[in-house]
Amino acid sequence: MRVLQPADWSKPRGFSHGVVVDGPGKWIVLAGQTGGDEKGDYAPDLASQAGAALKRIIRLLAEAGAGPQHIVRLTWYLTSKSEYEAAGAGIGAAWKETLGRNFPPSTLLYIGGLVDERAKVEIEVTAFVPAA
Repeated sequence: MRVLQPADWSKPRGFSHGVVVDGPGKWIVLAGQTGGDEKGDYAPDLASQAGAALKRIIRLLAEAGAGPQHIVRLTWYLTSKSEYEAAGAGIGAAWKETLGRNFPPSTLLYIGGLVDERAKVEIEVTAFVPAA
């Protein structure tokens, strides 16, 4: 994968503008992952839910023989802009723990709610693993 970053554009913080994937390999598309735990319980705060969603994503990628370095796109659905802004440090720590220094193209949307009313975040993922 090659990150798309025009030299005359400022580098974005926490994501990439785009990536190019060229060559044979396998695509992995994950359904939106919320921040519930294995029992279906949710932490009350957005940072903890984001961390749980990212851990679920890493687990699913591992099931497919992939890792965070293979993510080519994230789409975040959030229920509160103010909670997201207040949770920045916690989300950053969760990102570092799960995704490390990988900053794939990302889209962040604020929405009125998710199917499970306790959920504050849902994250969709597309990944690509190049053929060996």
